[in-house]
Amino acid sequence: MDKTPAPIFRRKNIHIPSSALPSSSPSFATPVHPLKPFNVNAPKAGILPIILPPATLRPLAFRTFTKKHSLTLTSSALQELASFIGRHCGSGWREDGLAERVLEEAARSWKNRNGGAIVDGTSKELHEILKTLEGNMSGGKLVGPARGLPRGDSMLDVNPGDSFNTRLGLRPTGLIREDSNTSFGMSGLGVQEGEQEDDETNDPRGWLRVIDAFEQPRLYYNLGKKHFERDTTKPSLLPQASHKTATFRSRYHVIHQRLLRNESFQASTVSSSRSRELQRTSSNPQTLKLTPIANMLGRHGSNHMLLGQLNILPTGELAISDLTGTIMLDLKQAIAIPEDSAWFCPGMIVLVDGVYEEEDESVGKGLSGSSGVGGTLGGRFQGFFIGQPPCEKRKATLGITGPEETADHTIGGGFGWIDFLGVGSERAVGQKMRRLERRLLAPPPASSSLDDDAGAVGPSRGRAVVIGELNLDQPRALQALRKILALYAAEPEGCAPVTFVLAGNFTQQAVLARGGSGGSIEYKEYFDALASTLADFPTLLQASTFVFVPGDNDGWVSSFTAGASAPLPRKPVPDMFTSRIRRAFATANAEAGGSTAAHHGVQGSAVWASNPSRISLFGPNHELVLFRDDISARLRRTSVRLKKQSGGAAAAIAEEQDATTDPNPDAQTLPDEDVPAPDSMDVDNDDAAGPRSHQPPPQPTQEEPTVTTTTTSLPQDVHSAQKLVKTLLDQGYLSPFRTAARPVHWDFASALHLYPLPTAMVLVDASAPPFCVTYEGCHVMNPGTVLVPGKKGVGRWIEYEMGQLGRLRECTF
Repeated sequence: MDKTPAPIFRRKNIHIPSSALPSSSPSFATPVHPLKPFNVNAPKAGILPIILPPATLRPLAFRTFTKKHSLTLTSSALQELASFIGRHCGSGWREDGLAERVLEEAARSWKNRNGGAIVDGTSKELHEILKTLEGNMSGGKLVGPARGLPRGDSMLDVNPGDSFNTRLGLRPTGLIREDSNTSFGMSGLGVQEGEQEDDETNDPRGWLRVIDAFEQPRLYYNLGKKHFERDTTKPSLLPQASHKTATFRSRYHVIHQRLLRNESFQASTVSSSRSRELQRTSSNPQTLKLTPIANMLGRHGSNHMLLGQLNILPTGELAISDLTGTIMLDLKQAIAIPEDSAWFCPGMIVLVDGVYEEEDESVGKGLSGSSGVGGTLGGRFQGFFIGQPPCEKRKATLGITGPEETADHTIGGGFGWIDFLGVGSERAVGQKMRRLERRLLAPPPASSSLDDDAGAVGPSRGRAVVIGELNLDQPRALQALRKILALYAAEPEGCAPVTFVLAGNFTQQAVLARGGSGGSIEYKEYFDALASTLADFPTLLQASTFVFVPGDNDGWVSSFTAGASAPLPRKPVPDMFTSRIRRAFATANAEAGGSTAAHHGVQGSAVWASNPSRISLFGPNHELVLFRDDISARLRRTSVRLKKQSGGAAAAIAEEQDATTDPNPDAQTLPDEDVPAPDSMDVDNDDAAGPRSHQPPPQPTQEEPTVTTTTTSLPQDVHSAQKLVKTLLDQGYLSPFRTAARPVHWDFASALHLYPLPTAMVLVDASAPPFCVTYEGCHVMNPGTVLVPGKKGVGRWIEYEMGQLGRLRECTF
């Protein structure tokens, strides 16, 4: 039995100081000093959870997310937030302002994570944000670094070194309160609205970033939301077979939504009674419609326009496939629109206009019947016209309106909020980056000549020197490189190009596949020789960024492909072969000392990039795609041969196009106005002289014929360059071939998309002549090989002025 007395009967050991007054009621043991009303060590009362209906929270959530931060809440996200606030804020969510603080921090954390303009309750980012907030709440309030701040302030105002910001996904450097409209899509740049640029960012290379294909954000087009979303699944080089289908669907959705925004495919809002009268004066006389392949079943003899991928059936026949089915395609009578302006190969997504013909015995019936859903339709599609899906300018994709020379662009529709490269979206940082570029990169003097001898007069810092295929096993190639670097090293201090791009193949043969005599040892010796050449120009190593793009003969992939087509994207050259080059850059930077580093802010570096890769300068302002592939030769090997158009047939088609009445109202023609002929491209080569201005390609007028023949009016090299550029940019994809012709890593296929169009692209193609061509605002350059074929002792490269045009240059050595 417990003998312990009850607490009320226990003797209290109360220490009374000598100076203290006696108790007023000794009989009841009244203490000398009265007890405090509350014990400070007592635990605080917890929040009593409540059930908060989402409809009750909707007005406050709309005011915080939509009005203030320009975000859209889905019903699932509103349900998650209501459940979280009801569980952790209790009944004081409205009166005490607890919910407003939670919503504010959730919205800012979402935007700093680049979650997108639509907040989805099923996204992993939202759950991580709520989990982080849950760990920093006590009594319904946010504690820790945010304690003591007035209601409505943000956690961005706290000490940047605190770990709480890191857990929320916020940047840990120099954070101040910023306007919510400019904070979205800025995680990759670290630029804040309202903060002054300090002296450490005076070097333009501080805003240059080389983006690896394996690190680029993996985005896909959500057909239901009509929005690009980030793929949160973990990528793999050996994914499931279903990912191959997802790759095709992604390509099709991107081109399809791009096509539907084209004027030729937008239905007119004018009543049908006046439509025929307006066709005579309208720039878009006929609205085109796409027909899914499965919907042609039972419509024998009807005219349709299909958008699908060219494929080859098991029987060897050509077919076209979309998301609904496949049908055999007959292109014996098909004519390209415009004629001979693009390549058409299996694996490309094309537009075909023709007639559906049913047959009793067909290849399609033997494969999967005539159901038309999920298989091959019976019959065939007789194609009369075939063309590439028209390209879309970068300004239209990002929603930029107004002339390019305007200081502040107006953002309209499009995908301006999307951060495609992880360097910030156009809507968030575009205007600030343009102001920063105008301050750091003054335009080159208008009086500077483009001649090789006078190229050093007033050189600009914002240049990119692109050196084509550099075979290190050829001694003359290193001599040409030494001469090129000597020309730029002789320029005035502070005028060195911002970047040098050197492309492979760095060996003529696949050395790692025993294509040479020494294997990997010989391969490393070649790069050691390159390091010796670069070490002779320490000023360039200190002031420029050197980017190395591998080819198919470079390691490690060439060790098992033996120079054949390697899967795209491919990893850079391994570090074990390039250690001597990195040592040369470290030595050059050490010799410069702290003065140069303090003056420029950024040390010279060598970046071993993937193939393809991208260079971003000043965020989304300049996007330069780097791609090394002999794509021209592959197009010639795999292309489909089409019927040549005669002059009489072209005139007949032009007459039919200009006719005011159409006997067949269902007949459609390809949108030739939106597929400019090669004559509308801007071509720049080393033979042209005088300053060049960046002009958008002129659009063909309505009076131009539907079919344009260009084989006789242009030189062969210029025509082949325009044909290659138009094919690649219209496809919006760097590898528009079948998997057997050019393998692709399915989980990283998003890095091959050319959407939105880059500002410029370096296509190093040794099988094509060198060129500089502008198409739909995208400047495409091919330097070819550094050694000019047929000329002894002549080196060739391209000098590209960021945001303007590139030019071919040659030198003797």
